[in-house]
Amino acid sequence: MESDEDEPAVKRNRRVTLFKSRNCPYLDTINRSVLDFDFEKLCSISLSRINVYACLVCGKYFQGRGTNTHAYTHSVEVGHHVYLNLQTLKFYCLPDNYEIIDSALDDIKYVLQPTFTPQQVKSLDVNDRLSRAIDGTTYLPGIVGLNNIKANDYCNVMLQALSHVPPLRNYFLRHENYVNIRPMPGDIMFFLVQRFGELLRKLWNPRNFKAHVSPHEMLQSVVLCSKKKFQITEQGDPIAFLSWFLNALHVALGGNASRRSSIIYKTFRGKLVVFSRKMPPVEMDEHQKQALMMTDEYQEKVETSPFLYLTLDLPPPPLFKDEFRENIIPQVPLYNILAKFNGVLEKEYKTYKDSTMKRFEIRELPPYLILYIRRFTKNTFYIEKNPTIVNFPIRNIDLSEYLCPEVKAAHKEACYDLLANIVHDGEPASGKGTYRVHILHKGTGKWFELQDLHVIEILPQMITLSEAYIQIYERRKSEPEPSATKKD
Repeated sequence: MESDEDEPAVKRNRRVTLFKSRNCPYLDTINRSVLDFDFEKLCSISLSRINVYACLVCGKYFQGRGTNTHAYTHSVEVGHHVYLNLQTLKFYCLPDNYEIIDSALDDIKYVLQPTFTPQQVKSLDVNDRLSRAIDGTTYLPGIVGLNNIKANDYCNVMLQALSHVPPLRNYFLRHENYVNIRPMPGDIMFFLVQRFGELLRKLWNPRNFKAHVSPHEMLQSVVLCSKKKFQITEQGDPIAFLSWFLNALHVALGGNASRRSSIIYKTFRGKLVVFSRKMPPVEMDEHQKQALMMTDEYQEKVETSPFLYLTLDLPPPPLFKDEFRENIIPQVPLYNILAKFNGVLEKEYKTYKDSTMKRFEIRELPPYLILYIRRFTKNTFYIEKNPTIVNFPIRNIDLSEYLCPEVKAAHKEACYDLLANIVHDGEPASGKGTYRVHILHKGTGKWFELQDLHVIEILPQMITLSEAYIQIYERRKSEPEPSATKKD
């Protein structure tokens, strides 16, 4: 039991510690312009992830805060005294080792872990207010550059495009939406969900210290979860990354074959019916062909297939030059290549041993439609790029003409508006071309072009002149019928 003389001393020590916590003399040494929380939370000396602190004076990460730890040694050697625990979000003064309590540091906490209320999420698509970074540059939340670490531009454009799909963005901005999902023991795929959520919150953070974001942690989890199929150091194909990424997110969120089982399927999944019939070999005579056509193997087969994106085929480019000895840049309307899905047009698909005629019919349109325009063809020797320009309207693309009457009746609205447009420039081989993305910022109604860290406003008319590769469209919401009593 403590003596009466000791009790006032204990209280006095507590009072002194509390005074220090609330009146730290080193807060003015914090340098917010060097703080960068986008990279892996590793000690810069031991490379450990355990108990890591950020020095708020120089921005480096160190492990521990006790005597003889790297953070403690750094504070004594260099004279940097203010540290933030990256896990608990508590501030400490070293080497004195007391907690700092000051509301002036809340902005640093928010940059490390941004949070959004339901009201803030709802207002994102109507907000046109510019934010200001520490260095004075202004930016629109959501329209910020992504750092290209080496050759990850193919991932950057896809992540930027997906960050502007409202249901997907709204789901991942709120950590509460997926915090209760329990992954299987040893399941590393859930890292994707956590890292994608963190990246979206940083992209849409209105209080960022800088006007760009590094997707380093997100890409590290992509490399890990894809078993190095997608690399930071080697350029890949955005459509291959998109296909893998959406399916990986769907599975990690506990999704199954049901359309309502995850936000991925709710947002992007549609349904196709594929009619296929096998063709007899060309060298056979007519009698043999007719006999073959009567067998079960050569009868038309009907298969229902879900899809997350539709693949559009471009017509082959012209082989000859024009009279001025210049290559003609061919053009094709989007509606022409969409005719592949009208249920009537047949196309031949060849393999090394047989050929099949297929036609496609859309049975269910998703709220957000992804179109993949196949520009690259591979042969034995090299990859060839089709330079055909696709003429497409920015708004009001009506897909009802590709639907059969009963499907059309089930869809009140079949008109879509463009949300994002990914473009490939340059040579087709890996590492020789570049990717950029056009994105609509709904709050301002303006279009922006993003290519890694470069962000510029662009006229809508310029978007249609590009070599579109992947597009994301948003279905218009069906408007209520005008009231009968309302006068014109």
